[in-house]
Amino acid sequence: MAHILIIDDNKFFCNALFDIVMENGKHDVVCRHSIAEGIEKAREQAFDVVFLDVQLPDGNGLDALPELKKTVSRPDVIIITATGNHSGAKLAIENGAWDYIQKEDTFDRISLSLFRVLEYRKNKVVVGPTVLKRRHIIGESPALMACLDLVARAAVSDVNVLITGPTGTGKELFARAIHENSPRAEKEFVVVDCTVIPETLAESVLFGHEKGSFTGADRKQEGLIRQADHGTLFLDEIGDLPLPIQKSLLRVLQEQRFRTVGGKEEVKSDFRLISATNRDLDKMVSAGTFREDLLYRLRAITIQLPPLSERPEDIRPLTRHHLEILYEKSGTEPKGISPVFFEVLESYRWPGNVRELFHALESAYAAGIGSVLVPQHLPPEIRVHAAWTELDKSGKKNQPDAPAELPNFKEYRSAMTREYLRELVSITDGDMKEACRISGFSRSRLYDLLKEYHIAV
Repeated sequence: MAHILIIDDNKFFCNALFDIVMENGKHDVVCRHSIAEGIEKAREQAFDVVFLDVQLPDGNGLDALPELKKTVSRPDVIIITATGNHSGAKLAIENGAWDYIQKEDTFDRISLSLFRVLEYRKNKVVVGPTVLKRRHIIGESPALMACLDLVARAAVSDVNVLITGPTGTGKELFARAIHENSPRAEKEFVVVDCTVIPETLAESVLFGHEKGSFTGADRKQEGLIRQADHGTLFLDEIGDLPLPIQKSLLRVLQEQRFRTVGGKEEVKSDFRLISATNRDLDKMVSAGTFREDLLYRLRAITIQLPPLSERPEDIRPLTRHHLEILYEKSGTEPKGISPVFFEVLESYRWPGNVRELFHALESAYAAGIGSVLVPQHLPPEIRVHAAWTELDKSGKKNQPDAPAELPNFKEYRSAMTREYLRELVSITDGDMKEACRISGFSRSRLYDLLKEYHIAV
């Protein structure tokens, strides 16, 4: 028996949906008629599934989706609306909804969605986020947990998986999690970085080659696809794979067979493919730079990783976790963390995502003096952003009834650049190599700026 919550202000539809649910089994069904009542009930009682209307008396149901996903039972949510649209469906799915259904759809459509979600939850008991091996995947935010649900679903299947998301979101970590929770976990996890394979050597790297098959082939070489036999092949940044190799890869996925460069007989490899990219492969298909038929093969399951800015509640656990690793590696005593240190981290947008956060923490760890980490230990670009945020807040407080007067842009940029450079020189103690690494400037450009703003090194 499943526990199901219906949140809809249309009592006639609630009764109809109640009947549909009960026709699919002897379930415990509860109805509530507003967002506030629904969330309160979800906090009181564990539910497997929530049917959530969009237009409710006290707001938009989609806004309640993250809150419902955060409740202890972490129910799967089926959005059901009288006024469906593309943007609403996109928003719902990206925020972890199981399905997006219009009320005018047939009862069979609703019943099928309910059946599928209950079957999924039944299977998830075996491999779910609570028991997943999720090494270094830190956090409990709804956005992250929705991704881990998909990891669990992918782990118990053997279909191809495509992981998308901005740079620095941890795509390889998620690929490893799928592999380590799958029946192939005892076999090889073979990583291929498609950005560094020269087109002229791509076939040799992937498929292997025979001795003498080309100039420099002084011995037989086994390809990475063969090394992944009975294991998992992870193609990182697959959007950078040259078109001719895409065609060859498509055939391998279809046949699980290939021929080495210079080889006469086909070789078999039983591998599971996981791919990752930070690029929009659909746009690449439209531009003719990625094969449409290959894309269909790659994404039997798609996991879209959220940027760190969309999961700010994970910043604190990520920070503690990474600092623990740094202290353990160095054998030093852990430092305290000031509340304002966390506040600065949480106010920053993190364009480089988790990877940028970890780099910032490594910088703070290296610069840390004393027993407590404070914002002054963080890289200057993060502190500058925090200062700007405070200035914005201060300006709003001081002029509540009048629009804030903007400074001259050129003067403002000049003042902020000077402040940034001073912080950069201070925190790196004049180390130009480190200053270039942090700022992203070339050495010559950095020297020019220091000279322009009269800052001594």
